[in-house]
Amino acid sequence: MPPPDAEEQAVAVFAALTDPTRRALLEELGRAGPATVSDLARRLPISRQAIAKHLGQLAEAGLISSGEPTGRRHPYRLEPAPVRAAQVWLAMLANRWDDRLAALELALDATDTKESSNHDQA
Repeated sequence: MPPPDAEEQAVAVFAALTDPTRRALLEELGRAGPATVSDLARRLPISRQAIAKHLGQLAEAGLISSGEPTGRRHPYRLEPAPVRAAQVWLAMLANRWDDRLAALELALDATDTKESSNHDQA
């Protein structure tokens, strides 16, 4: 079972991924590798201020981290661990649903069998 904060981390990841601009930034970092705010502003039709704001939210969710600065330039890179943790949490949730749905199916089958048996006796 994942640690107690797994759901909290998954929620942070999902919240960060709801915004198309943040998804575009993640896609760009995944495609081209680490980049600074200036690099990303040159590649995407987004202002530097908006990029910095979105990178802050992605960093808060743990999806990116800032590398070693070179002067005033801070390269950002992807961090896959939070996405993996969210996938584990989703899989756990799916397993719970699978178990519940299987139990419901068994209960319905048992009810159908009982009803068929009662109709045969009548």
